Amino acid sequence: MKELRIKDNDKKNKEEFFEIQGLVKSVSDKTLAELEKEGVFIFPEMICDAEDITRDQMVLQSINDTYCSGNVMGFLGYGEERLVIESRFGTGKNDFLFQYLVERVFNFPNIVNLETNAADNDRMFSLLLFLFPMYLASAMRKGVFKTYVRNEYNDGNVRGTIDIDRHIRKNEPFIGNIAYSQREYAYDNYLIQLVRHTVEFIKRKPYGYKLLAKVKDQVRLVVDATPTYEAKNLRKILLENKKRAVSHAYYYEYRALQTLCILILQNEKNQVGLGARKIFGVLFDGAWLWEEYINSLVKKYFHHPRNKSGEEGQWLFTGESGRSGRIYPDFIGRDSENRIIADAKYKPVENIGNKDYLQVLAYMFRFDAKKAFYFYPEVDNIDDKVLWLNSGSTYEKNVKKRDDISLIKHGLQIPKEDNAYDEFIKGIKQNEETFVKMVAEKMS
Repeated sequence: MKELRIKDNDKKNKEEFFEIQGLVKSVSDKTLAELEKEGVFIFPEMICDAEDITRDQMVLQSINDTYCSGNVMGFLGYGEERLVIESRFGTGKNDFLFQYLVERVFNFPNIVNLETNAADNDRMFSLLLFLFPMYLASAMRKGVFKTYVRNEYNDGNVRGTIDIDRHIRKNEPFIGNIAYSQREYAYDNYLIQLVRHTVEFIKRKPYGYKLLAKVKDQVRLVVDATPTYEAKNLRKILLENKKRAVSHAYYYEYRALQTLCILILQNEKNQVGLGARKIFGVLFDGAWLWEEYINSLVKKYFHHPRNKSGEEGQWLFTGESGRSGRIYPDFIGRDSENRIIADAKYKPVENIGNKDYLQVLAYMFRFDAKKAFYFYPEVDNIDDKVLWLNSGSTYEKNVKKRDDISLIKHGLQIPKEDNAYDEFIKGIKQNEETFVKMVAEKMS
C-alpha cells in the first residue's frame, strides 16, 4: 500500500505526490461537493452555509508546480493508494491531535488506534465503523425504512401473481399449494437487510458490542424487522443496494447510511470503492471539529449556536419588513448580566487578524458584551494576549485604549509528546483543566 501524509492548509511540490498519482488525479481540483457525490463522507454534512468551509473548497488544489491542501483533515483512498491529511497543529510523526479531536467530538470509544490497526490495516475503515452508530441513529429518527418488495409464497392462500414455472417445480404432485408472488409494503427490504448485515459484521469485531451499545434500541428494531436475514445473502444484498440508491429526499439520512454500509461491507481485501467510483474516504472540517471540541470544554459557561445546522441563530436587526442579518456567534456567555462572546479559531494566533476582529466586535456590540475570547490551538507556549479597544481617531490625535472593552486570545496548549497516545491524552487533559480554569477566572 502506498501512503502519503500531509498537513491541512499546507503547500507541497507535486513531485512529492508521485507515489499516489491515481488518487491525486481523482481528487485534485475537485470540490467537496463533487467528492461527496462520489462517496466521500464530509463532516459536517451541512456545509453550504459554513463560514470556514464551503462546498466549492478543494481538498487538493493545483497551483503551478504545487498542490495546496484545504481546511479539511482525514483520509482518502483510491485502490491501494492512501492520502492522510493531518492537523497542522499535530506535532511529531503521529498526529495524535486529530485522533483525539475525532474521539472527543463523536464520543468514539478509545479502543482503536488510528495510527495502526493490526486487524484491518486501514485507519479510514476504523473511522467508518465508528461512524455507523451515529448514522444509524440519525436515519432511524425517520422510523424504520419501509418500501415495496416482491415476496414469493407457496401456499393455498393465493393473493398475488401465480408463478407457473416455480409452481411446476415445487408442487408436483399437486397437494393444494400454489406458487405465487405478491408486492407488499414492508420493513424487511433490501436496505434494512443491508443495515442488518452491517450490524452482524460489526458484532464480529472485538469491540463490536461495545460500539453498538450506543444504539442498542435501533439495532433491536433492525433485527426485529429482518426475520428473513441470512448471512449467505450478503453478495445479493450488496448488488441490489448498489443498483437501488435511496433517492427520496425525505430519506436523505438513509441514503448516507446506505453508502456507509456498502463501504463497510466491501472493505474485505481493501475493495472499498463503490463499483466504478474507486475514490473513498472520510474528511472533517478542521474549524468545525475544533469548535465542537471547545464546546465540550466550555459549555458550562457558554451557549453554542450551531451555524452548520441552522440551530439557535440570532438576528442583528429588526425592521419594518421583519428580522434581518442572521448571525451565529460560536459562543454566547450564559450570564446575561455580564455577557461575554467567544470565538473558536482553528488557526495560529498570529493569523487571527482584522476580519476576525470585525466579526467579534459586531457580536459584542449586538449583545452588549464588554469582553470576548478567541480560543485557538497553541503549540509554542505563548501566553494569553489581551487587546483593548481604542477610542478616538488619528485625525484628532486622541487615540487611546479603553479600559472597559477587551479581547483575549486564549490558547489551549497542544502537547508535544510523541511517544504514545496515552501520554498525549494525559498531557492534553491536564492542559484542558488549565484552559478551562483560566476561562472561568477571566469571565469573573
